[in-house]
Amino acid sequence: MAVTSKANAVWNGSLTEGSGQAKLSSGSEHSFTWKARAEEGGSTTPEELIAGAHSACYSMALSNELHDAGFKSEQVAVSAEVDFDISKGGITEIRLSVEAKVADIEQAKFEEIANAAKEGCPVSKALAGTEIVLASAKLV
Repeated sequence: MAVTSKANAVWNGSLTEGSGQAKLSSGSEHSFTWKARAEEGGSTTPEELIAGAHSACYSMALSNELHDAGFKSEQVAVSAEVDFDISKGGITEIRLSVEAKVADIEQAKFEEIANAAKEGCPVSKALAGTEIVLASAKLV
């Protein structure tokens, strides 16, 4: 069974002086501007939404990979950083960092599973044209 997620966006004005509004089907709304995207700050950016989607998806993928490998995760906390470089034409790199509470696992095994989850994560697969790096994988 497929589940379809939806979002809508409207942009008003020119690229550099205009602004937009995105609405997710869950009801959350996000304003966005070129200035926030190109100069950091002010409102949501498409890259911030991608970072949110990727961190959420990867946390679930890692939890599942750990379970499938016979480990019980108590908590998986993920942050994602998405780089947008105008001079290089867009998104250039995504860095995932994870801290997890997992019983009875060695660091090396955790890193192995964390990397497998990065490769298998559905959002990672959707973003396959972008370099995705597991910047850190820590047990806490």
